[in-house]
Amino acid sequence: MTHCKNVFEAILRYGHDEDFSPQENEDFVATDAPAGSPEKIEVLRRRVELGQPLWHTTDRVDYSGLTGAIRPRE
Repeated sequence: MTHCKNVFEAILRYGHDEDFSPQENEDFVATDAPAGSPEKIEVLRRRVELGQPLWHTTDRVDYSGLTGAIRPRE
């Protein structure tokens, strides 16, 4: 069996993603982007595209130290 570069290749080749196993390489680094942010979504999208695991063990897991805009209630 040949290795699939990403989950999309596995689905095209086998009709499912059960044979896909993500690969860590030197480009697989943690992100400090908070969950749900456009930056985090882009990191996750890129990880899938590169055939990497979605979650890095040292990705940001909380919102400490972040500030946000306060929207007044209507």
